[in-house]
Amino acid sequence: RLPPDVASRTRHGAFLRGAELSEPSFFGISPAEAAAMDPQQRLLLERGYAALHDARFERITLEGSLTGVFLGFAGSEFGQLLAASPAGGGVYAATGSTLSIASGRLAYALGLHGACVSYDTACSSSLSACHAGLRALQLDECAVGLVAGMALALIPSVSTSFAVAGMTSARGRSHTFDARADGYARGEACGAVALRHCDDASGASLHGSAVRQGGRAASLTA
Repeated sequence: RLPPDVASRTRHGAFLRGAELSEPSFFGISPAEAAAMDPQQRLLLERGYAALHDARFERITLEGSLTGVFLGFAGSEFGQLLAASPAGGGVYAATGSTLSIASGRLAYALGLHGACVSYDTACSSSLSACHAGLRALQLDECAVGLVAGMALALIPSVSTSFAVAGMTSARGRSHTFDARADGYARGEACGAVALRHCDDASGASLHGSAVRQGGRAASLTA
C-alpha cells in the first residue's frame, strides 16, 4: 500500500484504448512474432505507415527510396512483461523490445533505404528525432524523413518511482513556469509525421529546430 502523498501522485494518467490491438499480417509479421513484440512497435508501424499515406506516398514507390525513419522512443517497459511470459524464451524475444528494432521494423516493412535511427533522450526523444529528420533533409541525406514518437506506460512500478521522487503532479496537470507547478502527469501517445521539401504553403511548415541541454541545472532530471 502506498503512502497517501505518493498515491496522490499516481492517481492521474492518460492512456490509449486498445493499444495491444493490431493487424500484424498487413506488415508480414507472423502471430508468433507479434506475441513477443512490444505494442509500441506495432503502433509505430501503423502510425508511420498512415503518416506516409497521408502525405500522398504510395507503398510501391517508397520501396528502395531514400526515406529515413527518425524515432523518439523513451525506453520500453514491455521487456519486463515479456521476460515473465512464455514468449520471453522464444526466438523473437530479443527483437521484441529493442529500441533499434523499433525504427528498423518500419524501414524493413516498407523497404526504405534512408537513415534509420532510434533516439532515447527521455522526455525530449521526439524533439531530438524531429531535429535529426530535419537536418537529414537539409543535408540531402534523405528525400523524406518520417518522424515518429511513442510512449506507453505498461507497468505501474515506473509511475510509482516517479511519484516517490516527486516528479508527478497530485493535481494531474503540468503548470510549466507557474507557481502552481508540482510535477507532471504521465500519458500515452503515438504520433508520426512525414517531412519533405515543399514549395507550396499547404499543410504545416517546419522552419527550424534546435536541441540543447541545461547542463548543471537544479538536478539531473531537471
